[in-house]
Amino acid sequence: MCVIYFSISNKAAIFAASNKTTDIMKKSMLLVLATIVSAISFAQTNNKKLPSLAAHFSLIDYKGAANVRTKSLETVINQSQLFKIKEMNAALSLSYLQGFTDKIDFAATITGAVLKHPTSATVKNISGEDKVLVEAAATANFKLLSDASRFTPFLTLGVGATSWSSYFSAFTPVGAGVQLKINPGVFVLVNSQYRIPITENGAYHFYHSIGIASNITDAKAPKVVELPVAAPVVLDRDGDGVLDADDKCPDVAGLAALNGCPDRDGDGIADGDDKCPTVAGLAKYQGCPIPDTDGDGINDEQDKCPTVKGLARYQGCPIPDTDGDGVNDEEDKCPTRKGPASNQGCPEIAKEVVEKINYAAKNVFFSTGSFKLLPKSFKSLDEVVTLLKADVSLLIDVDGHTDAQGADDKNQTLSENRAAAVKNYLVSKGIAESRLKATGYGETKPVADNKTAAGRAKNRRTEMTVRNF
Repeated sequence: MCVIYFSISNKAAIFAASNKTTDIMKKSMLLVLATIVSAISFAQTNNKKLPSLAAHFSLIDYKGAANVRTKSLETVINQSQLFKIKEMNAALSLSYLQGFTDKIDFAATITGAVLKHPTSATVKNISGEDKVLVEAAATANFKLLSDASRFTPFLTLGVGATSWSSYFSAFTPVGAGVQLKINPGVFVLVNSQYRIPITENGAYHFYHSIGIASNITDAKAPKVVELPVAAPVVLDRDGDGVLDADDKCPDVAGLAALNGCPDRDGDGIADGDDKCPTVAGLAKYQGCPIPDTDGDGINDEQDKCPTVKGLARYQGCPIPDTDGDGVNDEEDKCPTRKGPASNQGCPEIAKEVVEKINYAAKNVFFSTGSFKLLPKSFKSLDEVVTLLKADVSLLIDVDGHTDAQGADDKNQTLSENRAAAVKNYLVSKGIAESRLKATGYGETKPVADNKTAAGRAKNRRTEMTVRNF
């Protein structure tokens, strides 16, 4: 009991640190107690203390509490002022106890004594007369072990009230104790409390008690219930509502529509018959989705080329190659005529055709400063007409160029008109205009030095480029 007393005295010294802190802690403890009582009042347990009565011999100590509050704890200990029975007042207490749970007991205690009582929070103001003091406290004992244990330590927290002469005050008891079981239903209780006033007329004091408690009711014997004769059990081991006698999968919950078997993917095919039990599918594919043999993202039922990867826009087939030249139609400039990839899928133009057209271009002549074709140009251009008629896939780009003599804008116009003159001649000979393109570049693309007559002569030229796309 001395060990418990020192622990509580140390708490008293902490509470005495400041009046402000003490007031806050008083209110906090009341709130904590109210919360605990409301929470545990609904707790149910099969191993809690039965209603019991207890009688205690108690000691009330105002002087020890005053020493702790007015002196340092070190001084109190050194001067042996912490626990002096001769300065305490004897009292008798009665308690009613009942378990909230197997580890929390409720205790209602009434204590009576005749003593001199501090009449205010200032403990030095002590009345000189002995008068009757009555204290009532409601506490919760938080036990480390249940009543099944022989020795059980516990902590105490609650609220209480004091009546002495015409003074009434309220306090918060905080403490610790031990419970010793003598036999089932009979216990020895040792408890020490530090009582903290929460009204002006109260005074800090210690309360120490030793008592014995005994049950006042007996544990209820379990009722014997006569069970009716059980009806024959109809077995449904997996609990799916399909009787085992009709259940094709009696150990796995399933669907009545599938004779008690499960269908995880919900496709209407029982998992046992489903080759793809986690993916919804079709019966004709044994519960699996429509296959995609070539893995091109288009199922076989919609894929016109199910074994070759293709594209949706070609219904699952690869990009076609109409002329079979190895260049697919989307990249082939001549999808109906075979040609190498180097010529974008178009046939290569014969070298002799290219050379004849280039020769003809060098033999195109105009009147000086004019876009009028000279007659000596006609023979070369007629050979170009013959080539174009022989191969209708051929196309011609006619480009006109000038030297740097004269104004730029006039040279540009002259080059355009000369290219157009060549184009118009070819059209006049029966070549479709769509197969011809005329462009003038003026003096922007010289091939020789414009500072010399020879260079200027080379720059005044007509070029014809043959292509088939």
